[in-house]
Amino acid sequence: MPVAPHIAQLREQVGHDLLLLPSVAVLPIDESGRVLLARQTDFGTYATVGGAIDVDESPLDAAHREAREEIGSDVVITGLMGAVGGPEFRITYPNGDQTAYVCVVYEAKLSDAGALHPDGVEVDQVRWFQRIELNNPEVGPFAQATFRAIGWI
Repeated sequence: MPVAPHIAQLREQVGHDLLLLPSVAVLPIDESGRVLLARQTDFGTYATVGGAIDVDESPLDAAHREAREEIGSDVVITGLMGAVGGPEFRITYPNGDQTAYVCVVYEAKLSDAGALHPDGVEVDQVRWFQRIELNNPEVGPFAQATFRAIGWI
């Protein structure tokens, strides 16, 4: 998984120690109410589209950038669902890096639903999920924590 230059620079100084990072989650919703999730290559589970906010980047700009990078489609943001954080939003990555996220969650629609192209680096597949499917082992714990925090599960 590519790491933003400012995070790589921090990691050089703190190693695998815990970093608190601002982030975004984008929840593309289709006309039948399903949410698009992306399967992460590092964990093998489905997650929300999104990631860390870069230096001097607004959360809204980060949401658009992450959608383009991860699923190959831009999004139209349709609402702000909330900001989430806490112990359930901590991740230890396979390389040992520890991160705690505070995440701005956006509802969205795809700009071009026919043009989904996972990047093959961070994301290897995308899939539409009904809300009743979100409490499923295929959906990672961070995504499930997000869905609990916004009242979807």
